[in-house]
Amino acid sequence: MLQTQKNFHFLSPFLFSLFFSLSLSNPETTALLAFKSSADTFNSLSSWVASSDPCSGSWFGVTCDPAKRQVTRIVLENLNLTGSAQQLTQLAHLKLLNLNRNRLSSSLNLSAWHNLNHLYLSHNRFDGALPAGISRLRHLRRLDLSHNQLSGEIPLTELAQLPHLLTLRLESNSFTGKLASADSISASISDFNVSHNNISGKIPTWLSKFGATSFAGNEHLCGNPLPYKCSDPTAANFSIQSRNRHDSVLSNAALLAISIVGAAATLLVILVAATWYRRIKSRGTHSETANEHGFVSKQYGPGELTKKKSTTGVQLAQWAQSNVNGPVGGPRESEDMVVFEGYRGSDKVGDLLKASAEMLGKGSVGTTFKVVTDGGHKVVVKRVRERRNGGKEIDGFLGQIGGLRHPNIAALRAYHNSNHELLLVYDLFQEGSLHSALHGNRGPGRTPLAWAARLKLAAGSAEGLAFLHGCSKSKLFHGNLTSSNILVDRTGNACLADVGLQQLLPAPFSSSTSAYRAPELMVSNNKTPRKFTQKCDVYSFGVVLLEILTGRMAAEEGETNLVEWVKTAMQKECNTWEVLDFELLGDRAMEGEMWALLEVGLLCVTPLPKDRPTIGVVHRMIENIWNKGDREDGAKFILDELTSDSSSPSHSRSAST
Repeated sequence: MLQTQKNFHFLSPFLFSLFFSLSLSNPETTALLAFKSSADTFNSLSSWVASSDPCSGSWFGVTCDPAKRQVTRIVLENLNLTGSAQQLTQLAHLKLLNLNRNRLSSSLNLSAWHNLNHLYLSHNRFDGALPAGISRLRHLRRLDLSHNQLSGEIPLTELAQLPHLLTLRLESNSFTGKLASADSISASISDFNVSHNNISGKIPTWLSKFGATSFAGNEHLCGNPLPYKCSDPTAANFSIQSRNRHDSVLSNAALLAISIVGAAATLLVILVAATWYRRIKSRGTHSETANEHGFVSKQYGPGELTKKKSTTGVQLAQWAQSNVNGPVGGPRESEDMVVFEGYRGSDKVGDLLKASAEMLGKGSVGTTFKVVTDGGHKVVVKRVRERRNGGKEIDGFLGQIGGLRHPNIAALRAYHNSNHELLLVYDLFQEGSLHSALHGNRGPGRTPLAWAARLKLAAGSAEGLAFLHGCSKSKLFHGNLTSSNILVDRTGNACLADVGLQQLLPAPFSSSTSAYRAPELMVSNNKTPRKFTQKCDVYSFGVVLLEILTGRMAAEEGETNLVEWVKTAMQKECNTWEVLDFELLGDRAMEGEMWALLEVGLLCVTPLPKDRPTIGVVHRMIENIWNKGDREDGAKFILDELTSDSSSPSHSRSAST
């Protein structure tokens, strides 16, 4: 026994030395320790020790792929790190790097990070040109290099080679030069900011869709959306030449030419004025009568558009007139609107058309406008041009939808159904949608959506959908449930929008929402669309839950859809924060609730409809998570709910308030 103990004590240093040598032989460990040695002057990374494995879970800020034991995420914000981060480029499998708010400097070569999706290096001291090798990051989605000391021109041509880029934040640097045209990335990028640099010239057309704040602080930058236009280069050259020849005088020929041009312009003005007066006089009282209701001739009759002055935008009728292909003239249709409880505007469509309007966007259902009525009320008007035939059938269906009242459903307040289009009026939700709350301005600088808010929105959406499914014997369904169709009110509650409207369209589905579509709705061999059921809504809601949990979009170009991605990650038994949204790290104490909700989401996206729970059961499961929180028995109560009587009524907080 004594001899065995002696041998053990003899072997222990040897085994430790062997383990230490093996750890250092791992190139990722070597790179991480080298970075710590050069950058961590305040010993903020004290947990990074050579005697342990970076993938053991004990290294602060380091996350690994559990199956392959490879470092995939590093989050080291605000740790007073200094010097260079070049050592980290040896981590070939890295997908996310967040080094915000440190004091790192020196140039970087990014070409080795082939798998990188997210790179956050804002509020550091990086200088020189944009890091080299950026065009090789083919999977890059988010890039934030704001608040550094970078200079030179922004290589938009090089950035155009990144097919999945969504975020480009370069504000508060010292970039110069012009913004070259790069239309090839305009379709993907949604978050762009180059404010407070030294950029000059005209803003390219594809960038004009971003707000003026994305370009502010560049004194020599001009063009839409900035309030000042670019000067005409020809005029500028003429001005410069004139200054250089300030002591010269105009020739007699030049003076004669100016006189002729002036006389011709005066004559043209007189002719235009005379023509206008003759037309007005010939119309007489007919013009006054036709203009009274502000009808657009191509839609509502032979009348003309009233040119009512608007301070907040053009009239809704002007939008309609510029986008219509209907017949000119014809009998005037009724201007009465069908109104429902809670509508506070005029019941005449002419008054609605004369109101100032701002286009908010186009979706699968139609074009959406924000309208300010004469009474100062702000509403949303959805304009549907293509819909199924059957006026009485549409009126009956909209009458049923307009009668729905629930705190988690955006109420239809009024509608006008003409031969050429359908106008739908809703309340305005200033807080935006769940989609914008989850995916808008991703990256540093935005306020993350907290777990409590996400769970509240999930519960409210489920309650609204459960009400819809159970309120009528005709078995109503939403038909197009997406995170964009879940609006957020002023108190943070979810409201389902566009309820049932997909049933009015000739083509029931849009390719932009196919990631939410249940498998049974895929077109069969005879090209006939399958019948939509309430279980299809349940599948779509499951996709929304996965969005809430992962922070990923339902589908991104060139990427696996979200449902398949989550299922694959679960099969590989990935680390928690490989699956869940890293913005939820601040709520890691609620991790048990997150996994429980993930179980609910996976139940909803079961391939066979018969295996999916009803939305009433789903709602009760989410309420249980909310009320009971994390439990020692994990998600057992979720499975218990499936075996209970699903027909029992669901009592929720919002319903009881």
